Amino acid sequence: MKLLRYGQTGSEKPGLIDKDGNIRDLSAHIDDINGHMLSDAILDRLRALDPVSLPLVQGEQRIGACVNGVGKFMCIGLNYSDHAAETGSDIPAHPILFMKATSAIIGANDKVMIPRNSNATDWEVELGVVIGKACKYVTPDEALDYVAGYCVANDVSERHFQAKLTGQWTKGKSCDTFGPIGPWLVTRDEISDPQNLDMTLDVNGERRQTGNTKTMIFSVAECIAHLSQLMTLHPGDVISTGTPPGVGLGMKPKPVYLKEGDVMDVWIDGLGQQHQIVGQDS
Repeated sequence: MKLLRYGQTGSEKPGLIDKDGNIRDLSAHIDDINGHMLSDAILDRLRALDPVSLPLVQGEQRIGACVNGVGKFMCIGLNYSDHAAETGSDIPAHPILFMKATSAIIGANDKVMIPRNSNATDWEVELGVVIGKACKYVTPDEALDYVAGYCVANDVSERHFQAKLTGQWTKGKSCDTFGPIGPWLVTRDEISDPQNLDMTLDVNGERRQTGNTKTMIFSVAECIAHLSQLMTLHPGDVISTGTPPGVGLGMKPKPVYLKEGDVMDVWIDGLGQQHQIVGQDS
């Protein structure tokens, strides 16, 4: 299934995408798409519905973040070997973890705002993983059983804040609007192999990033297993699993960063596309 949340900010309704690409309303069956609704039992119940029996949503709709009430927004840094190389970083021995504030989360096509005093706002296409049931001390072999689904994520980053403001990466990752997720939450049964997904990111129609999740240093399952040794992962938690090469920071002969009016198109095979216009925060 492709689940989504549609409507104005703060008033989103749950829905799904039918075989023709239309939005069907799920409000009669669930209140929202959040951690409480992501168990295998509830997803199986929704999967058994005939989409044609659900109300058809008419007209153009804003698409909200694909999951609500995210408890933890965890990100894995330098998880593609060629991205580590373009930033001049060593290959990590273990998954690098940093947190992105949940207040950064927005819908897939919402405006991304360059924060005040920023001159180094960057893009990063990433595979997002949404946890479906409580997960602690799991092995890589069983880790994917704890996944509710997958989504496109854009780990927008302010590089000066990230590296130069005397602190951890979280400072440059948590600005308002720096966490677009969606458009859909694609349930795990539709993604046969999360380690073989093509991904791209364009800025103003020019290809900046091209990658495939098969080049991850640590697989999705390994990331989940590692994090579960450190903390309990709860339903609705999001893990953003790293970015392939082509970020603005790594461009030659000098970095290129986002400016007001730029347009980002972010895509992962089977998970949909994001479209974001860049604005300037006052």
